[in-house]
Amino acid sequence: MDFYTEPERKIEIADRTDVLVAGGGPAGYSAAIAAARNGADTILVEQFNCVGGMATSGMMSHFTDGCDSPLFDEMMDRVHRETAGIFCPAQGAGRHQISHELLKKVLLDMLTEAGVRLKLYTFVCDSICENGRVRGVVTESKSGRKALLGTITVDATGDGDVAARAGAEFQLGREEDSRCQPVTLMFRIGGVDYSRAHLPGSFEHLLDVPKGEIQALAREHLPAPAGHVLVYPTWLPGEVCVNMTNVTGIDGTRAEELTRAELVCRKQMPEIVLFLREYLPGFEHCYLVTSAQNVGVRETRHFKGLYTMTAEDIVAGRVFDDWIATHNWFNFDIHNVEGAGLDKDGAQKHFSARGQYTIPYRACVPEKVDGLLLSGRNISGTHKAHSNFRVMPICMNIGQGVGTAAAIAVRDGVEPRHADIREIQKALNQQGVTV
Repeated sequence: MDFYTEPERKIEIADRTDVLVAGGGPAGYSAAIAAARNGADTILVEQFNCVGGMATSGMMSHFTDGCDSPLFDEMMDRVHRETAGIFCPAQGAGRHQISHELLKKVLLDMLTEAGVRLKLYTFVCDSICENGRVRGVVTESKSGRKALLGTITVDATGDGDVAARAGAEFQLGREEDSRCQPVTLMFRIGGVDYSRAHLPGSFEHLLDVPKGEIQALAREHLPAPAGHVLVYPTWLPGEVCVNMTNVTGIDGTRAEELTRAELVCRKQMPEIVLFLREYLPGFEHCYLVTSAQNVGVRETRHFKGLYTMTAEDIVAGRVFDDWIATHNWFNFDIHNVEGAGLDKDGAQKHFSARGQYTIPYRACVPEKVDGLLLSGRNISGTHKAHSNFRVMPICMNIGQGVGTAAAIAVRDGVEPRHADIREIQKALNQQGVTV
C-alpha cells in the first residue's frame, strides 16, 4: 500500500460553542433545537444544503407511527399550517406524509428561531480528542479545512463518524456476522391515477392484481436483490414515493461501497418504473420525476454505551429510571440482509409488545469517551433493537433528550456521564415530555 504524507499545517479554529451537533438528520436537528432552547449556545453542522436527513435529502415518504413526542407534533403542526397556498395535498396523503421541500423550510425556521447557528455544506471529517475526551471536530468545506470546538459534542451522523474517529467501541451490523440491513435510493414517480391505484405499503401487504399477487410478481420480475413493492402517497397530485431499490452487502461507512450502491440503485429504477406500469393498476402511465440526494443507509455502527438496548427491553415496554425518550413504539423493521422483503428476524404485522418503551440516557453515553453523546440510530443497541428505534420519530425523541442532556451538562460544568438525570428529566417535563 502506498501512502502520501501531508505537510504539517495549522488548522484555523473557526468557531467555539457550548453544544456542537454533527449531523442534521432527525436526531441532529432535534438535539440542536433542544440544546438551544435549554440555553446552550449551539452549532449544527450538516454536509448537505438542508437539514432533515432522510426526511428531506433522502426523500423518505413518511414518518412512521413511532412515538408520542411534543417536538414531533410541533414540527408537523407547523408543516400543516404552512401548506395553504403552497401545496395541494393529494388524495390519500395524511399527517405523516412528508412534503420534502416544505419540511426543509420548517426545520430551518425552527432551528434559526431557537438560535441554533448553522453550518451547512460542511462535512465532518475527524474528531478532535485530548486524553480520551472529544473537544470538537475537524470539517472540510469550500472554505477549507477548519476546526470547530464544543464543550459537549453530539454525534448525530447516523453512522457515528465522530465517535468512531474518537476511538469509541462499536459493533458493525448484526452481532454474528457484521452484516447490515440493505440500502435504498428513494425516488418519486408521477402520472399515477389515484382513483384506481392501490399502494402496497408493507412487505406483508399482499395485493391481487390482474396478473397475479404483486409481491410475488416483484420477486419474479425485478432484478435481485430488488423484489418487493413499497409505494406511498405524497402531497402532490399524481405523485407517489417509491421505496423499492435495494442493495445488500453494503458497508455504509465506506464511500466506495456507497458509490456501488448508488450505481446499482440507479440501474434498478427504470426497471421498477416499467414493472409498476405493467403490473400495478393506476400506474400504467407513471414516469420518473426525481430521486433522493443520497442512498438511505439503515444500519452501520452500534456503539457500546453504558447500557445496550435489547429487543427484550422493547417487547417488555420497559420504562428505565434514566429515561430521556419516552412513549416509543414500532416493530422490528429488519429489511432482509440477503435479498428483498422482510428479514427472517423481523416482525411487522405479527409484532407485539407489552407497551410503549423508553430510551435510557446510558445508551447514549459512550462507555469510554468523554465530552460526547450519541443521538439517533448510532446509540448503544443490538441489531434487532436498532431495527425498532432507528425510525425517524424515535430518533427525534432521542435527539430531544440528548440535546437537553448536553445543555444541562454544559450548564452544570460536568461530563455527560455525570449529568444529573433528574435535572435532565425535569427539563424534559417542562418541554412536555412525560413518562
